[in-house]
Amino acid sequence: MESLAHLSVLCERLYTSQDPAERAHAESTLACFSVNTEYIQQCQYILDNSSSPYAQLLASSSLVKQVTEHVLSLQLRLDIRSYVLTFLASKGQELQGFVTTSLIQLLCRITKLGWYDDDRFRDIVKEAMKFLTQGMVDHFLIGLKIFNQLVSEMNQSNPGLSLTHHRKTACSFRDLALFQIFQISLTSLQQLQMDAADERLREQAIALSLKCLSFDFIGTSLDESSEDLGTIQIPSSWRPVLEDTSTMQLFFDYYASTKPPLSNEALECLVRLASVRRSLFSGEAERSKFLSHLMSGTREILRTQQGLSEHENYHEYCRLLGRLKTNYQLSELVSVENYGDWIRLVAEFTIQSLQSWQWASGSVYYLLGLWSRLVSSVPYLKSDSPSLLDSYVPKITEAYITSRLDSVQAVLQNNIAEDPLDNEEHLQDQLDSLPYLCRFQYDKTSSYIVALLEPILQSYTGAGKMQAAGESQQLQAMEGQLTWLVHIIGAIVRGRQSSSSSAEPQEVIDGELAARVFQLIQVTDTGSHVQRYAVSSKQRLDLAILSFFQNFRRVYVGDQAMHSSKQLYARLNELLGLQDHLMVLNVIVGKIATNLKCYAQSEEVVEQTLNLFQELAAGYMSGKLLLKLDAVNYILENHTREYFPFLDEYSNSRNRTIFYFTLGRLLFMEDSSAKFKAFISSLQQVFVSLEVTPEQVFRSDGVKFALIGLMRDLRGIAMATNSRRTYGLLFDWLYPAHTPLLLRAMEQWTDTPEVTTPLLKFVAEFVINKTQRLTFDSSSPNGILLFREISKLIVAYGSRILALPTPSDPYTYKYKGIWVALTILTRALAGNYVNFGVFELYGDRALADALDMALKMSLSIPLASIMAFRKLARAYFALLEVLCHNHTSVIVNLDTATFAHLVGSLDTGVKCLDVSISSQCASAVDNLAAFYFNNITVEESPSSAAAVNLARHIAECPTLFPEILKSLFEIVLFEDCSNQWSLSRPMLSLILINEQIFTGLKSQILATQPPDQQHRLAGCFDKLMADVTRTLEPKNRDKFTQNLTVFRHDFRAK
Repeated sequence: MESLAHLSVLCERLYTSQDPAERAHAESTLACFSVNTEYIQQCQYILDNSSSPYAQLLASSSLVKQVTEHVLSLQLRLDIRSYVLTFLASKGQELQGFVTTSLIQLLCRITKLGWYDDDRFRDIVKEAMKFLTQGMVDHFLIGLKIFNQLVSEMNQSNPGLSLTHHRKTACSFRDLALFQIFQISLTSLQQLQMDAADERLREQAIALSLKCLSFDFIGTSLDESSEDLGTIQIPSSWRPVLEDTSTMQLFFDYYASTKPPLSNEALECLVRLASVRRSLFSGEAERSKFLSHLMSGTREILRTQQGLSEHENYHEYCRLLGRLKTNYQLSELVSVENYGDWIRLVAEFTIQSLQSWQWASGSVYYLLGLWSRLVSSVPYLKSDSPSLLDSYVPKITEAYITSRLDSVQAVLQNNIAEDPLDNEEHLQDQLDSLPYLCRFQYDKTSSYIVALLEPILQSYTGAGKMQAAGESQQLQAMEGQLTWLVHIIGAIVRGRQSSSSSAEPQEVIDGELAARVFQLIQVTDTGSHVQRYAVSSKQRLDLAILSFFQNFRRVYVGDQAMHSSKQLYARLNELLGLQDHLMVLNVIVGKIATNLKCYAQSEEVVEQTLNLFQELAAGYMSGKLLLKLDAVNYILENHTREYFPFLDEYSNSRNRTIFYFTLGRLLFMEDSSAKFKAFISSLQQVFVSLEVTPEQVFRSDGVKFALIGLMRDLRGIAMATNSRRTYGLLFDWLYPAHTPLLLRAMEQWTDTPEVTTPLLKFVAEFVINKTQRLTFDSSSPNGILLFREISKLIVAYGSRILALPTPSDPYTYKYKGIWVALTILTRALAGNYVNFGVFELYGDRALADALDMALKMSLSIPLASIMAFRKLARAYFALLEVLCHNHTSVIVNLDTATFAHLVGSLDTGVKCLDVSISSQCASAVDNLAAFYFNNITVEESPSSAAAVNLARHIAECPTLFPEILKSLFEIVLFEDCSNQWSLSRPMLSLILINEQIFTGLKSQILATQPPDQQHRLAGCFDKLMADVTRTLEPKNRDKFTQNLTVFRHDFRAK
């Protein structure tokens, strides 16, 4: 660097320039500061001498990277720590905020990483307190910022630091410093409350309290995005402070006297306090006193409506109410002195919130959750005090339902930006709580729902009878309201499973409500309504009906449900003549067929309809019941596009696979070859017409769409074959008559992934030996014949795809097809239905050609691209594992450069974060290393050509195996690996191949550790090979794996 001024210009460009090229140049020029440890002194020089905030930021952020990514000497780290503290004390008040933040991050990072290395690192609380006691606002602010950053740093894991080490440090910090910091935050808040304090100080102080209460005390790593906090496991040493009423009152006072974000953070602290574990308190009296204070505080807020007009406060306050019932029992709430007043105010607040739902939509979830938990506890309430829920819950339920119906009108008048029906997540959350509320006073609620539903249903029925579709907006409003009511009834029916109240009266009411939905179904597809399938409100109504069917099916369809649901079916019979679940199934299947006929344009309705159909067919009992229905047999006999126009829509082509998978399931339940032949007759016609299509027309759009549809249909049928018999029916139909068409399509359409991907995916499904379905007779050559067809397809695809120029979107046009082709070969090689020795014995090139092409395709993709696409990586490494396991000679007979590339890729794969890939690679390495050990290390001289080749490769690339062994040790010792057993297998094989390598590696690893630890760690290495012999017998491998577990534990213990 020429001068400090030049450096400052570069730093300013790095952080402020709008030009990416300029920024990139500055970044590459300045990278040395964060990468090279020799530049640490220069960073200090910049901080001391530069007045540019950007240069100071570069220096501090570079030091953060240095201490995080490099092992620095203890003295150097202590020097940096004391320098930063002195710098902040002397110049902190002059620095820009972002520079101060970066320096504080550096201080906290050094403290965490050195927590166990020297006692001075643990004096951080004492050092930070000096900033608070100097009496200057700027110093006070820096001290609070240090505490805030320190708690955050200790609570989150760092890259490069194992989770075990992180938890150990966090627990030590929790025990030694966290309580003291929490007390400092409370003292600061009290002090700042009295003074007309700087707003920034209050923000930092309350944020510090919140961070302390949000600390991960026992390492459960709660998901912060989750709304459910769980119980907060505060240590017992905090008890006196939490039982002291002034602690909670402090946060209520702050809420009352401040505005967001301070006020809602005060509420967040109260949410945390409301979630404290029960066992923290000395006894029931203290716990009751704590709850009483919480309830009186929340009651006071409701009484005065203090701050609830602020959205952030409102949302957090709803969370606080929700927590009260999660962490306390209803009997405890009822026993509190002013419970009656509290429950009345909460009920009024809930009703008011539901009425102003547009403003409170995201917070309603907590309020519904509170009330649903309250009513769920009523059966267990043994207290003499009344819960008073009987009078409030029906009103709340009615307010919720009314507000949903009102929302429909508001959407139509464009009064709101988002339709609540479109927000799937919010809708589901609300519908989960609703059944408990509705079933609490079920008679009242159901009468209310029926009273609302009847007039809308009558008007909708009347509108359908008119010649032309009526007033569009009126119909949309009716459909919107019906959609809400059907969703609500569906949720109530689903709640029957978890309802604890008496069954029979509730069943009759379920029947009353369900009958109204079945009545609606008789209307939706009649009269002028049939002209409305393209309208979104009609589609949403039909989606709600499908959701209702799913819920009704789970509770009331099936033999078990039939016997226990006599009351419901008696009521349905009275109202609609639906005597049993078979008649209900008939209605459901009729609706499925109607949707598939009429909704060709709506992909979502088709998809949900098919999902329902698939779930009905998936259950053994419900599947058998379906076969008794005329409607199902009609679909099985007429499953062509003439009857189901959705099959003609290209946008629905993915749904074809689900459709035929479901039909295949039903078809194969009876295992009749005559029915199978009748079923495939329409597909047979497609095959025949394609087979006679002349060459010049074969590249037309008509052929293209016919092929795509046929392949998706065949894949669905192949997925449904689960037994040797059913698979045999499909195989005998396709081979040898129709397999030539697959090859022809592959050859002609290689450059069109819309055709090749469905074709390859069908073949991938066809060749997988799930449930041992590919078991041919001992005299049958079918397994070999099938593999020859696979080989032809792979060679045809591979030779053509590799000849095409590299496209702009390589994944869609090239890599996707290649990974499916590799999957086909892997499944065939691992399927155990082909004796591969036959091919070489009879001079058949099918196996050799397929393997050769698969390797060519794999090698055509850069390793970085393979690792970038998860599915591609899985297919590639699965193939390598099978080759190393069953076809080792294929790998070792390659030229050295290719062999080195493949084995090097296994090293990359072992380090992959995807456990399945890492385990596959470890297994592949183990097979190769075991082959080397058994054929080269143990033998006098290599006996086979494969062994000679492998010995030559390893002699030419002596670092291949040692690098992998090093990677394995690094993962096991320094990372949190969930597949340690899999990784231990190749480690023993690699150690036994060359024990000198192991000795050298041991020295390398020890050299990276602190000098005072090296002697202990060397002892750990010695124990690793204790009682392990020089064999790869299973018993010996298990002994090594046990030793490795102990070794890892001892090595990581500090």
